[in-house]
Amino acid sequence: MRSIIALILSAFVLAACQSAPVTGRSQLMLVSENEEREAGLLAFQQIRATEPPSHDTMANELVERVSRRIAAAAESPPPNLWKAPHYRWEFEVIDKRIPNAGCLPGGKIFVYTGLLPITQNDAGMAAVIGHEVAHALARHGAERMSDARAASIAIAVAGVALAVNRSTSSVAPSAVAALGAGATLGILLPMSRERESEADHIGLILMALAGYDPNEAVTVWERMLLIDKGPSPPIWARTHPSDEQRIKDLRAWVPEAMKYYRPQ
Repeated sequence: MRSIIALILSAFVLAACQSAPVTGRSQLMLVSENEEREAGLLAFQQIRATEPPSHDTMANELVERVSRRIAAAAESPPPNLWKAPHYRWEFEVIDKRIPNAGCLPGGKIFVYTGLLPITQNDAGMAAVIGHEVAHALARHGAERMSDARAASIAIAVAGVALAVNRSTSSVAPSAVAALGAGATLGILLPMSRERESEADHIGLILMALAGYDPNEAVTVWERMLLIDKGPSPPIWARTHPSDEQRIKDLRAWVPEAMKYYRPQ
């Protein structure tokens, strides 16, 4: 049944396809840039309305200083890397002991103070913000929304086909549920892990262009590996690659990123 969804998704890909920066990976895009930015702005407004802002002057200065350098690198790429986005960049530091950060479509960056003990310095913060800005550059938010839409349509089409067929109508509800689970585990989650790896890759180049040593990204993830996160789900059920895999991939990509590194 998963093959039915994959076939329909393939048709969407042929109809609405673009390429990710740096990696050249084909992307399904059923969401306009305006729609994506509106969703990003709404999410950012919700974060500001519900999350406690940090009043730590040093933390705010650190995040803004590093974010502006990464943003400047994103807006002025070397030829053939990516299309300059011309976002309206905004930055928010949230006072929570959560090791997390994000960059929403349109250039809205937020960082939780729980990341500071892990990043430790400007270059460490650049590794995190570079990764998050890479998501926005590659339009991963729009791609994720597009994947979900395409999967929903594919499941609905398959469900109708099963329901109108006398030999399968009785099992249509359970078959549709199985299709949904199959789409999540077999298509959507692997795509999510692939986008996270892609953001790591692009993020390394971003931090290098901004004048931060890409090797620091490996160090940050080595520190991240030491955090007790509790029991981990199996890799096929994760939205992100394992920390160990990320460290391995980052080490492999560092030589490429170093070609763009100019210390500031």
